Amino acid sequence: MEFDIEDFLRKAVAIGASDVHLAVGEHPTVRKDGRILKINMPVLTDDDVDRAYDALLPRTTKDTMDSVYDLDFAYEIPGVSRFRVNLSRQLGKNKLVIRLIPYYVPKINELNLPPSIEQFAKLNHGLVLITGPTGAGKSTTIASLIDYINTNYPKHIITIEDPIEFIFNNKKCIISQRQILVDTASFPDGVKFALRQDPDVIFIGEIRDRETITAALKAAETGHLVFATIHTNDAVQTVNRIINMFEPSDRDVIRHQLASLIKGTVSQKLVPLREGQGRRPACEVLVVTSTVKDFIEKDELDNIYDLVKKGSFNSMITMNMSLYSLFINGLITEEVAMEYSDDRIELAQMLKGVYTGANGGNMDDL
Repeated sequence: MEFDIEDFLRKAVAIGASDVHLAVGEHPTVRKDGRILKINMPVLTDDDVDRAYDALLPRTTKDTMDSVYDLDFAYEIPGVSRFRVNLSRQLGKNKLVIRLIPYYVPKINELNLPPSIEQFAKLNHGLVLITGPTGAGKSTTIASLIDYINTNYPKHIITIEDPIEFIFNNKKCIISQRQILVDTASFPDGVKFALRQDPDVIFIGEIRDRETITAALKAAETGHLVFATIHTNDAVQTVNRIINMFEPSDRDVIRHQLASLIKGTVSQKLVPLREGQGRRPACEVLVVTSTVKDFIEKDELDNIYDLVKKGSFNSMITMNMSLYSLFINGLITEEVAMEYSDDRIELAQMLKGVYTGANGGNMDDL
């Protein structure tokens, strides 16, 4: 039987997969609860993958595929799901990686995110960064924040994405969603022109370069609330990466500008629960207080982590505190907690009861 890409995607949605991998000479593969699973189906042929390409590709790009090596776009099976599709080549053969994007936008509490991140959705201006590795749930977290604003405040939200993932229906807000190379030329252009479109909130799908962060800072500086994602592991890495995008001669100016505009970061990882019961986000939440702002301006970034670790004010938590909370509540194993920690020595001390933190070891409310 010929490989039917739509039928396969329907089945992937039905079993709760998060991603689909299709490559010539390989069995169809899905990712479920963070684990790669090879499906008991025949290996894919060139014709199988080419037919999948042909079925999924937007009509406007089919004539240019011979000169394109990598491409991202959205696809939809009405009534089933939306999908973010990446087309690539390996060893001269075509390959597809497809992310499943549900229609329903989960609420913050449904995602088991720290309730404290709601404070970022209540801001009127500034820059908020959602960080983490690929597949950590950043897009879903952003979607839940946008939905929170849409549900509670009459504002104009502009999203600039590559491609558009979650689709929003207007509630109290007007939401304008723009896709790179379809509705606007690039992230920097999208932000620049968004400023002329009467926005209150701007979401930038990903900060990839100096031009995009410059545009984001300008938007925040002119009184808008800007959300963006960036691929870093924690707050200190995030600040460092942004500053290091610029020439050394410009970094002091950018450091002061960033310190005055950034309101917080949420760094997250999706960790597997006990006995294959799904995944749960472990989060670091940094709220930029006057003290944090001072540390950024003085380039004393290492002190930021110590500040978060020592106190629970503003509901700030470190990644280790989040992992520790998941462990003591019986949701993850000690091995998983250690695997996902960026400071395993500290976490080992916490698990042994050496570390108590500001809450005296009681982290149930994280």
